[in-house]
Amino acid sequence: MTEAKTSLKRTLIGKVVSDKRAKTVTVLVERRVKHELYGKIVAKSSKYHAHDEKGEYHLGDVIEITESRPISKTKNWVATRLVEKAVEV
Repeated sequence: MTEAKTSLKRTLIGKVVSDKRAKTVTVLVERRVKHELYGKIVAKSSKYHAHDEKGEYHLGDVIEITESRPISKTKNWVATRLVEKAVEV
């Protein structure tokens, strides 16, 4: 079979909020959910630590992260690709 395999690993897209650590970026992932009781759309967010081997992602970049094996105590994600470069001001 020469079919393309679809990955079973979860992928998320978020913004890099910290790149101060060596080989690690902190990614803020925002999602919009409906409030259970009131029905209003609310923005919820989570921060993930992602492995960045080459240090190529910087503050403000929008990147895709993929779930992986535990790399350290807090790192279970790997930065896979750049979605949008940060805008220079």
